[in-house]
Amino acid sequence: MNQTPRTRTVVGCTLLVIALGASVTACGGDGNPLSAAPYDAADQISFNGPKAGGRKADPDKPLEVTAEDGRITDVTATDATGRYVSGELAADGSRWHSTSPLAANARYTLRVSTEDGDGAPGRRVLTFDTGKPLTKQRLDVTFGPKTGKYGVGQPVTAELSRPVRDEAQRAVVERALKVESMPATEGAWHWVDDKELHYRPKDYWPAHATIRVRSNLDGIKVSDRIRGGRAKPLTITTGDQVIAVTDASSHTMTVYRNGKAIKTMPVTTGKPGFETRNGVKVVLGKEYFVRMRGTSIGIAEGSAESYDLPVYYATRVTWSGEYVHAAPWSVGSQGSANVSHGCTGMSTDNAAWFFKNVREGDLVKVVNSLGNTMETFGNGFGDWNVAWAKWRKGSALVGGEPEGPRPADAARLRPTAV
Repeated sequence: MNQTPRTRTVVGCTLLVIALGASVTACGGDGNPLSAAPYDAADQISFNGPKAGGRKADPDKPLEVTAEDGRITDVTATDATGRYVSGELAADGSRWHSTSPLAANARYTLRVSTEDGDGAPGRRVLTFDTGKPLTKQRLDVTFGPKTGKYGVGQPVTAELSRPVRDEAQRAVVERALKVESMPATEGAWHWVDDKELHYRPKDYWPAHATIRVRSNLDGIKVSDRIRGGRAKPLTITTGDQVIAVTDASSHTMTVYRNGKAIKTMPVTTGKPGFETRNGVKVVLGKEYFVRMRGTSIGIAEGSAESYDLPVYYATRVTWSGEYVHAAPWSVGSQGSANVSHGCTGMSTDNAAWFFKNVREGDLVKVVNSLGNTMETFGNGFGDWNVAWAKWRKGSALVGGEPEGPRPADAARLRPTAV
């Protein structure tokens, strides 16, 4: 393409390249380096997208901007929702191309900054629409938990409507799932299985934080047959940092709020054959009354270990039925022996206090039990028992395979133990 001649005077200028596409030169009679307005670079670049009023762009093809004269100094592309398209600019400024997929049925604005042989800045702004996807299959995302206030141990979950197995496709999905916290904290997604991801910080969430979760996947190509669907954004907040530490060997539970011990109580945990799980668990919910039966954990009715009891002030920490709850029948053993079938039992008064002072997402840590470590996934939230380096390996953007067992897609059973 031949460039229309331009007459430009450059007076001892220093070129300044400003981030996000604003390139200007230190020109102008008043000496102000920002006084020169960029010229229209329409004749300096070519673009592989549709012309104004033309057909819609194919969302499956990358964008490409080429310098016909001079060089490209910066390119930004965003859609109407503010999503950026990542791209690469050649070292010599001759070409820019997108490296992330475009969304279907979206309107994009492309801002191109250039400079000519004299160092004078040019600018061109283009808008275009992308067409409808060829496939109608959608990948929807549902975030959890529900909007509300939680403890600092509550992971964020993302449930997918379709399985995603390919690592490159997982990277597309994960890159579109955004988690922001205030105060800010380092965190990462971890693929639990083909349809579920969990997000947690390196350490626990800060106390009194606000966490906002959203998806930028809408319209984005995941595979040849699937594009991203819409997802309802999520906002949750955290309260105080509450951690209850149960020492199975000393038969005590100490509750810490924001790092300060506020109450120590005598407890009993699982006896031989029914040892309480070690490790960090997350409070899943609170139930004032639960009827607990031995048959729910595989104990035959009528056997010596059989039980059928009304239980009050029950705080659940696993789906398989591990609770912190009132156990008035074992008060004589609390503080001195482990006699339960896996739950942490305490007096009714202490259980009522615990029930009142913890919320969903708070942390219960068991140490010095002879039991196994809490399952990572599938029986509640054992996410915090995974070392941070291993957790990050479960991210498609970091690489590696998820740690721990993968839960089945079947509905979870919820038996109970005392």
